[in-house]
Amino acid sequence: MTSRMIFLNLPVAELNRSKSFYEALGWKVNQEFSDDAAACIVIDDNICVMLLTRQFFATFSKRQVADTAEKISATYGLALSSAAEVDALTAAALAAGGTEEISEDKRSQEEKVGMYSRSFLDPDGHQWEPFWMGHAGC
Repeated sequence: MTSRMIFLNLPVAELNRSKSFYEALGWKVNQEFSDDAAACIVIDDNICVMLLTRQFFATFSKRQVADTAEKISATYGLALSSAAEVDALTAAALAAGGTEEISEDKRSQEEKVGMYSRSFLDPDGHQWEPFWMGHAGC
């Protein structure tokens, strides 16, 4: 069976600001797939984020590009190996200029099934949710 990869394509207002934010999380830029309109951010061997200028992203669809600073369109969950790793990633995001979004209702629901998560927004409002599932699984 062939290994699969996921690439999230995210529109960004300022490519260099966004690259710096994601590098501050400990993720790497793959220069081979980066230029003035896009940057490939490698989270791990199978997950990459393509940061695309809003102008370049707009060429991917006939629909208008959403303003994620104003409206939520998706959340990006990232399973990590411990609650401490969730806290460390969130702390790095906040130190790099991200903001934390707290939902007590969501937290309460997750605690019932043994999950631990946090939520942070990148400088463009894209919502990341690092989580640890404890003994739970999909």
